[in-house]
Amino acid sequence: MEYIEAPIKGLWLLRPKVFGDERGYFMESYKKDEFDRIIGKTDFIQDNESESSFGVLRGLHYQDGATAQAKLVRVIKGKVLDVAVDIRPNSPTFGQYFAVELSDENKQQFFIPRDFAHGFLVLSERAIFSYKVDNAYSPSTERTLNCLDPEVAVTWPLNPSQWILSEKDKKGKTLNEIRNERNAK
Repeated sequence: MEYIEAPIKGLWLLRPKVFGDERGYFMESYKKDEFDRIIGKTDFIQDNESESSFGVLRGLHYQDGATAQAKLVRVIKGKVLDVAVDIRPNSPTFGQYFAVELSDENKQQFFIPRDFAHGFLVLSERAIFSYKVDNAYSPSTERTLNCLDPEVAVTWPLNPSQWILSEKDKKGKTLNEIRNERNAK
C-alpha cells in the first residue's frame, strides 16, 4: 500500500498494490498495523456501504464533539468525487477542502480524520461506496455543511441542477455558522 499525505494535514490517500491477471485481481484494502504505524492509531468499529445513482450528492456531513468520526472511504463500483473540508477549530487550513476522484478503476482510498466535513458526488451511472468509521452514528450530533457555501467554494464537476440531494443536505450550514458555533463552545 502506498500512503500519500494530502495538502491538508491529516488527510491521506491510500493506493493499494493491485495484482491482476486473466482471473481478475487481488489487493489488500486495509492492514491495521501498517495503517496505525503510518497514519496513526485508529480503531475502526463499523463498516458501512451505500449505493447511489448519477448526480447524488451526499454531504457534506460531520458529527460534533465526542461523536466525531474518522473515515476510511473507497468506491467498490463506479466513480465519485470525494470531498473533505477542514472544520477543525484553530486549524490553519480551516475552511479549505481537498477533493479526489475515487473509482473502482483506480481503487484509491481516502482517509478523513475527525473534525472534517465529508461528502461525495456520484459521477457514474451508479456507485457503491464503502467506508469504515471509528465512532458510532449519532443522529443528534450529525450536522451538514452547505455544499454550495461560497466561502468553501468546492469545484464540483456537475452543475447543481443535475444534483440529487436529501432534504437534510439542502439545509446545510455555512462555514461561518459552523465557525461561530465552534467558537462559542
